[in-house]
Amino acid sequence: MAADKVLVTGGAGFIGSHVVDLFVSEGYEVVVLDSLVTGRQENVNPGARLVDVDLRDPRLDSIFLEERPRFVCHHAAQASIQKSVRDPLEDVDVNLVGSLRLIERCREYQVEKFIYISSGGAVYGEPQALPCTEDHPVRPLSPYGASKLAVEFYLSAYKQTSGLNYTVLRYANVYGPRQDPYGEAGVVAIFTGQMLKGEQATINGTGEQERDFVYVEDVARANLISLGAGDGEAYNIGFGKGTSVNTIFNELKRLTGYGQQPYFGPPQSGEVFKIYLDIAKAKGGLGWEPAISLEEGLARTVEQMRAQLDASG
Repeated sequence: MAADKVLVTGGAGFIGSHVVDLFVSEGYEVVVLDSLVTGRQENVNPGARLVDVDLRDPRLDSIFLEERPRFVCHHAAQASIQKSVRDPLEDVDVNLVGSLRLIERCREYQVEKFIYISSGGAVYGEPQALPCTEDHPVRPLSPYGASKLAVEFYLSAYKQTSGLNYTVLRYANVYGPRQDPYGEAGVVAIFTGQMLKGEQATINGTGEQERDFVYVEDVARANLISLGAGDGEAYNIGFGKGTSVNTIFNELKRLTGYGQQPYFGPPQSGEVFKIYLDIAKAKGGLGWEPAISLEEGLARTVEQMRAQLDASG
């Protein structure tokens, strides 16, 4: 087992690639497992090694036999709430069965610590009180939320039966550079892409729905800290306050110089109306709190996406 080797699943994706960047900068040997279905090879830090593989692939066992990582950080997932509603069997196959195959390899090869990425926006359901603490009732509204939560329960069981150590990070709405502005990405990336291209921006529902927006580099830092802290616990990782979609739209409109009004479409099914997270437990148990304000994070995101569009012609 390598003394400082971390295996990051989904490390070619938006959030995972930022986590890999931080691990590499801190001197860890990093192996990235990514099927490249949604991840991009160009996102992978040149200091890390990419293995193109799906977690349900039989090669997973031989990869662990060869690599023997000390830590595993599990970001790979089917991450679309809407897709989980349309195809719940595929969602559970990727998010639950795929995760269990990975956890089994961690048990077999005696991985020291497993960092699991869950969802602070999907496991709680419609909040009974705000902000949501980690002991808020868990009542997912979507198959995606249910599959993410199920893995948390399995990890607790594995710790009891085999001693596998873990930390669960329940992410809020993560945004920042490298987020895909196409498909079903977060509203920050979608709005920014539409505005910079002068396209019609669409708000689903009234726009008064609120989310907890946290910058991707702050999220990466929570992963780094969790390698040595937070054993056997789940932590909310967010900014700790709610911001409406309309507010995000208006701030991005200012930053991009967008001249159009939004089109208001129908609301998305399976999504809560208003949620933001209590991060007191992460402050106390991990010594973590966000450092990048929403204004700064949005400005960085717009700057990066504008440079990317300029470079592509």
